[in-house]
Amino acid sequence: MKILIIGGSGHVSGAVCRECLQRGHDVTVLTRGRRPVDSRAKAISADRNDAAAMRAAFADPALRFDAVIDCICYAPEEMAVMLELFRSRCQQLVFISTDFVFDPAQRRFPQPVDAPILADDDNGNQSYGYKKSLCEQLLHREAADSDLTWTVFRPCHIYGGNSRLGCFPCHCRDVDILARLQRSETITLVDGGHFLQQPILVDDLAVTIASCLGNPLASRRTFNMAGPDIVESAAYYRLIADTLGVDLHIRSTPLAEHLQLRPGDRPFLCHRIYSLADLTDAKLTPPATRLVDGIRQHVQNLLAAKPA
Repeated sequence: MKILIIGGSGHVSGAVCRECLQRGHDVTVLTRGRRPVDSRAKAISADRNDAAAMRAAFADPALRFDAVIDCICYAPEEMAVMLELFRSRCQQLVFISTDFVFDPAQRRFPQPVDAPILADDDNGNQSYGYKKSLCEQLLHREAADSDLTWTVFRPCHIYGGNSRLGCFPCHCRDVDILARLQRSETITLVDGGHFLQQPILVDDLAVTIASCLGNPLASRRTFNMAGPDIVESAAYYRLIADTLGVDLHIRSTPLAEHLQLRPGDRPFLCHRIYSLADLTDAKLTPPATRLVDGIRQHVQNLLAAKPA
C-alpha cells in the first residue's frame, strides 16, 4: 500500500513509519525536516501548522495515497486542512487521537468507546483532550457524505523507545526520573499513586495501527488503545525502580490539594481502564507486550543512550 504518515520522525509517528516499512508498504512521511527520517521512506518537508505550506507541499494532484495516518493533529483547523487535501486523494484516513477526549467525571470501568466525551475545555484546563475530540467530530461530519473511510485510535499513556519516562502526574515525561530514583530521591504521587492505568508500548501501538490499513472491519470505527496490563501508577514507578535495582520512595499528596494548584491535571487523575475486545473483534493486532518487559527495555534504552 502507498502510505502517507503525517509526522514520521517522532515518538509515535517514527514507530508507525518503521512498522509500515517492515510490512513492505511504500511510505512517505511529512515532517518539518528538523530530525532525520528512516532512509527507506520518502520525505516531504512542511510545517503541518502552516496551511499554506501544506497546500503547497501537496499541490500536485497526482500525489495520492491508499491511506493517510495523522499522528500529530491536535486542533480542528489542522483536521480541516487534512480533509481538504486528502478527502478525495486517499481511501482511508487514520487519526491518532487520545483517551483524554473522555470526560474524567463520567469514567466507567472498563471505559467504553461511546462514553461521554468532553463538552468544553474547562477554561483551558482540558484543552488538549477537547481539541482532539473536536478533530474526531469534524472527521465524522466531513466524511459522512463521502467515500472516505476513517479509523480513530485513542491511546492512553504511551511509553517505550527513547521517550522520556514518567506517567501523569507529578513526574510526567521527567527527563531526570532515572537519576532521581538512582539517588534514592522521594517522588511525589497524587493520592499515593493509586490511580489505575494501562500503559501501551509504542511499538505495540504501531503494530495495531498498521493492522487497520485496508481492513474493512476497522472502517469508520473508533478504538480505545491500551496495553495488556492494568497497574497502579505507583506500580509503574516501582517497575522502573526494580529495573534500576533501587528502592522506590513515595510521598503522597492529596488529590484535592493537587487539583487546587494544578486544575489542568484533572483528566490524568482518574482510573483509565479499557477492554481490548473491540480490537480483536475487528481482527486488529492487540497490544501484547507485558508492562514489566516493556519498562525493562525502555529503561535499558535510556541508560544506553546516556553520554559516557
